Amino acid sequence: MINKRLLIKHLLAHNDENSFYDKKRKIDISIKEGKAKFLKHICALSNSNPKNNSYIVIGVEDEDNRITGVDFFDDSKIQNLINAYLSNPPIVQYENIPFPHLTDDKVVGLVTIRPIDQITSLRKNIWKYFGGSVFFRDGSMSMPKVFDIEIKDVNSTIVDAIEAHAQNNIEYTLDGVFDFMNKRQDYNPKYKVFKEYFVLCWSGQKKEVKNELYYSRVDIELINEQVRLFFSTLDEVSISYNENNFKIIEYVNLGLQKSYKYYPLEETVIHFENNASYNIETKLLFEPPQFDKKVLHHIYNANNTILEKLKKGFELSINEELDLRNLSGTYVICYLNSFEDAIDRLSDAKPYLKAHSEELYELYKESMRILRKVKYS
Repeated sequence: MINKRLLIKHLLAHNDENSFYDKKRKIDISIKEGKAKFLKHICALSNSNPKNNSYIVIGVEDEDNRITGVDFFDDSKIQNLINAYLSNPPIVQYENIPFPHLTDDKVVGLVTIRPIDQITSLRKNIWKYFGGSVFFRDGSMSMPKVFDIEIKDVNSTIVDAIEAHAQNNIEYTLDGVFDFMNKRQDYNPKYKVFKEYFVLCWSGQKKEVKNELYYSRVDIELINEQVRLFFSTLDEVSISYNENNFKIIEYVNLGLQKSYKYYPLEETVIHFENNASYNIETKLLFEPPQFDKKVLHHIYNANNTILEKLKKGFELSINEELDLRNLSGTYVICYLNSFEDAIDRLSDAKPYLKAHSEELYELYKESMRILRKVKYS
């Protein structure tokens, strides 16, 4: 089993970006340009590596390989995006890798592109790239090319060697368990061994409601691979497990005018197999709450007014400050109730919410995460 933290270190140490891996400070697939560039790199790496895995490392400075990290990104629907825009789409996996020197809310993103030995191309137009375009890696660049020759296998020996040097061992696993238990000692840390092989650690603040146990500030890590499977500072989560499976049900708190309710968002089940493998299944449970359209029109217009005042630097009243805290969540509700422009308004609000306070920015990111899950299901 590959220790993904070690793998990232070996990729960064091997050489600068080349035809089997790319590195990015960040990606943003919430906007067309970011989505198009991400798809271009997936296409190019897949076409340039017909026999071996290829990788994108996210959260690394380009000049000096300094690991700065990015926000935890839930990838459960990213394959849907790949399938929608690429012909002969490769299997793509996005994983969140914690590093000891990063803060709790930061990880390094690792994108693994599996080989398919077929030509991958854009299925349709996106941003400035045309449907039918084929990309390859030219050194560290992803370039459009006319394909008229057989794809050459030039990287499989190198990548095999890098992956071999990143294999996990008992020492790494034990160190990972002790590090997690010490770091999360204020949040009821636990661990369990599945199939005498996999070690899963999790922690969270307990909350009992009507004899049901829930957790907030949840962190779940698969220690063998040094992969963070789940992280949330805001949502409520229920956790259950047996000898073969570990199940998470995530809930989101939505509502209007001081009337809020928890709605089940997504179920994630990790299945551990006897052959030292595992797979993760996710199922969207969310049923968008429906509200009175007249009330929503009032709230939507009030949000727009507050956003315009933020843009112009005007001072907000006490009531507007209270409404501002709910702005991201109410824009989400408006969008889920057929106010199509609400998602654009929420995107526009990002820099102003970030500048106003860290709490508002966290609420914004949580709202965008919900929308991403719903949109790509």
